Amino acid sequence: MKLRILDNTLRLRLDRHEVDQLGAGTGLTAETRFPGGEVFCYRIEAAGAELTATKDQDGIRLCLPEQQLASWAADETQVGIYASLPLTEGCLALTIEKDFECLDPREGENQSNRFSNPKAAD
Repeated sequence: MKLRILDNTLRLRLDRHEVDQLGAGTGLTAETRFPGGEVFCYRIEAAGAELTATKDQDGIRLCLPEQQLASWAADETQVGIYASLPLTEGCLALTIEKDFECLDPREGENQSNRFSNPKAAD
């Protein structure tokens, strides 16, 4: 699972295995470790009736309705789940997408578990 943060935008990209796990109701957690022992975690899971985003001392937690995740995981044509959560000022934009193969592969990068890129020439 990849996380990209830009101001009030969170974007997660998931490979096939991760999408399958979410579709089956299993949550995902990733960690980034820092010198000194600090750990930043980000998690996505099926829980609740609506999409929520929270931040605590450990990191970020996104919760989505189980049916929404299962439907997205089962549909090869549905690229992502997009939402906007209101803030005191502005909004928090959330994007959860299937991770596609790169059009220009990078040396040493394994893309075998990614989704076929719809822009790739057949």
